[in-house]
Amino acid sequence: MASDPKLANLVRSGDAQTDAIAITPFVFQANDISNAYLVTTSAGDVMVNTGFMDNAERTKALLAPHRTGPLAFIVLTQSHADHFGGVPEFVEEGTQVIGGPGFVEANADMLGLQSYFGPRSGKLWGSTLKRGATPKPAPMITPDILVDRKLTLELGERTFEIIHTPEGETIDGLTVWLPRERIAFTGNLFGPVWLSMPFLCTLRGDKPRSVRQYLTSLEKVRDLGAEIVVTGHGDAIRGAERIRADLDKMHAAVSYVRDYTLDGMKAGKTVHQLMREFAWPEDLEIGEFHGKASWAVKTIWEEYSGWFHYEDGTTELYGVPRSSVDADLVELAGGADNLAERAKAKLDAGQPLEALHLVAIALGAEPGNQASLRVKKAASEALLAASGGSNLSETMWLRSEIAEVEAKLAD
Repeated sequence: MASDPKLANLVRSGDAQTDAIAITPFVFQANDISNAYLVTTSAGDVMVNTGFMDNAERTKALLAPHRTGPLAFIVLTQSHADHFGGVPEFVEEGTQVIGGPGFVEANADMLGLQSYFGPRSGKLWGSTLKRGATPKPAPMITPDILVDRKLTLELGERTFEIIHTPEGETIDGLTVWLPRERIAFTGNLFGPVWLSMPFLCTLRGDKPRSVRQYLTSLEKVRDLGAEIVVTGHGDAIRGAERIRADLDKMHAAVSYVRDYTLDGMKAGKTVHQLMREFAWPEDLEIGEFHGKASWAVKTIWEEYSGWFHYEDGTTELYGVPRSSVDADLVELAGGADNLAERAKAKLDAGQPLEALHLVAIALGAEPGNQASLRVKKAASEALLAASGGSNLSETMWLRSEIAEVEAKLAD
């Protein structure tokens, strides 16, 4: 839909694709949640990622007309299922699968925690990906070759340099570099949308990504001097000058967020102050389609400082959450309806977040309180409208919250 965030349209772009995109006469693109790429040579073919398991048959069919020989290698730029899910569909006798350092462990962690991550992913992505009630399970992939820092392969007339570039999304991230052709396949190192803020820790949950390692990986790719960058989503980025300028801007922007956070820590500001007060300098602003700078502030804070925020006090040291006293607060307020009334006043005064704090207490004590649910719905709708709908994660979260409240109100 036109009203959907840019990233939503990118991850669904394969739905209507009928032919693979020829990036060059020997590189072909099949659109998927994360795209799959075929590179042909005179001695066989190479795949860079294979797309998602749900769409593997479609992806294979799109690329089949362009196959020129046996599939020698499949290179996986990261250990997320939208990159490796189609491996069983593509692998042939003699195909070697290549992953980055730590791929096996990272994949096992993600798959082993599906009872935790699955419902969280479903809440955020279910309506966007439209996977249906019985999605295919992700395969357990064990690469034949694990890259340490760099691996060079020769196949036909092409050289493939496979470089470890971690922390765009995973610790095992790889970039595939064709030095003669000046083409870099970066997967989701630079996020799902080019020239945008990386998502250093996703809303679904994942191992936090180090801002320092992200910048180091960006520098590695920048130093290649690529003339074409092929990412995980959307069209290839073309032109050495443009690519260099864009990577310079991304490096400067992410460095600014890091320095802003560290300077604020040194000045004695809390993480919530810094999240609220963040603003881009006009010359450094980049897109916030998946990650956001204010969220990166929190991740960077915790990368450097850890999980214990002194201002939250002693209770943070123990396993008794604030919600344990919700019933006491509701009793003192004279009932959940009274808190909902105060929350409505906050909302009317243009303070939807304060309103949500109050109704969280009320609903903690009385989950079905209708007045509180109505305020929660209205506050979430106000935040959605104010967001502008450009950030997919924010949009999906707020829409899912609204849908859940509407279901409860309808009971």
